[in-house]
Amino acid sequence: MYFYIKLVCLFGLFLVRALAKDVPYDVNYNIIFGNQHVVSFNQGRELQISMDKSSGSGFGSKVKYGSGFFHMKIKLPNKDSAGVVIAFYLHSNTINHDEIDFEFLGNKEGKPYTLHTNVFANGEGNKEQRMHLWFDPTADFHNYKIMWNEHQIVFYVDNIPIRMFKNNENIGVGYPKQPMQILATIWCGDSWATDGGLTKTNWSFSPFKAHFQDFKIGGCPIINSNTNNCNSQNYWWNQRKYWKLSSTQRKSYDEYRAKYKTYDYCDDRARFPTPPLECVS
Repeated sequence: MYFYIKLVCLFGLFLVRALAKDVPYDVNYNIIFGNQHVVSFNQGRELQISMDKSSGSGFGSKVKYGSGFFHMKIKLPNKDSAGVVIAFYLHSNTINHDEIDFEFLGNKEGKPYTLHTNVFANGEGNKEQRMHLWFDPTADFHNYKIMWNEHQIVFYVDNIPIRMFKNNENIGVGYPKQPMQILATIWCGDSWATDGGLTKTNWSFSPFKAHFQDFKIGGCPIINSNTNNCNSQNYWWNQRKYWKLSSTQRKSYDEYRAKYKTYDYCDDRARFPTPPLECVS
């Protein structure tokens, strides 16, 4: 049994190293819907997904992961993108699902995108935070990252940590633990995404196009439904230094959130007269 577990761990590490190079999207991902709205460039190293009135589109990883440091370089649709939602996220694809979300909420031309993040555990979410970005996300590619280990989830934008979600299961707060697939999609969310749903999608600007690059994956792939090894410190993102932010990261975290955060569920007393447990822990 020991030899088998060791072999599985070594195989998992081999997969991580094998995927740690620039690869075409179809090595690690499949198109999951809207095939007619997907175009690849540069021998599959750049992918464009688009949405018009007939359909959106998206792609997802071929396997699920039990922990990791997941990233994607993304360039968002320009001009008037009100009601358009571009998402990069992890999802367990179960009824009582776990989920870790980056969602980019489009806006009228000249107004900023909103970066919306959320965390679900066992089907329960309602942990939304929002911020504006300090650059034009339509002008060039930027790197969006999710680090997920058994101690914390950290959202990064170009290496700046912009949100943390700590594992507070010890006080009864749910924490994502199910194996999750990596997904990227574009779809119409004009019932809620822009001005609370008051500003609708202007279809004369369609198709809306989002571009993705860098399809290598740094994660613990699930082998034979066994996730026990995904908390191993043989994976660098599980090592002690990644159990909390460094002092330098914490300084950046506080600075950028103070400048750009526009909403935090922890501060919303209309929704939560009694603050959620994780907000006061």
